[in-house]
Amino acid sequence: MADAPVRVVIVDDHSIFRSGLRTDLDASIDVVGEAADAASAVEVIEATRPDVVLLDVHLPSGRGAGSGPDAAGGEAVIRGAGAAVPTTRFLALSVSDAAEDVVRVIRAGARGYITKGSSGAEVSRAVHAVAEGDAVFSPRLAGFVLDAFGAAVGETAATSDELDRLSAREQEVMRLIARGYAYKEVAAELFISMKTVESHVSAVLRKLQLSSRYELTAWASERRLL
Repeated sequence: MADAPVRVVIVDDHSIFRSGLRTDLDASIDVVGEAADAASAVEVIEATRPDVVLLDVHLPSGRGAGSGPDAAGGEAVIRGAGAAVPTTRFLALSVSDAAEDVVRVIRAGARGYITKGSSGAEVSRAVHAVAEGDAVFSPRLAGFVLDAFGAAVGETAATSDELDRLSAREQEVMRLIARGYAYKEVAAELFISMKTVESHVSAVLRKLQLSSRYELTAWASERRLL
């Protein structure tokens, strides 16, 4: 029997973006609601109880949302709906890659933050990862989270046996990819071909038993390797 689709609500104040995103998400995701402002989003989330909310960071308050700096935005939706629907997870999806936006929405309780430059396939994978309990960040944003929240007490760098699985060149490629470099940028930085970069990335993911660059970024962040 096939897995049940992930039930999603899209919250963004641009209807064209919502429509486009709904079309681009893969068939394993069921969009059960939409909202254009914070107040409406809370109502829709409480009514539909989705698995994941795809949430813009900057939103108008809407009816009944109050006033002041905390009244609007993705964090207002998380605080407003999170307590009522504790099983719902929130994934920020924004055009902004500003550190203050990333940190603010993660502090409110979002499980991840990806930018609107992501493809439909990338957003779909991120939705599934968040639904399964993972934290997901666009590679260039992971460092903001690490800097803001710091390492957990007693956390240490990766053990030598983990890194020993990788060659010296693979470690170089791993760090650059985890920091958000594109394959072309890695190739230019290390003076190697893009095909060689692809081969190294495949080897890194296989040796570390990871399935995507999102997971690689999280792996490197947890071990303070970025």
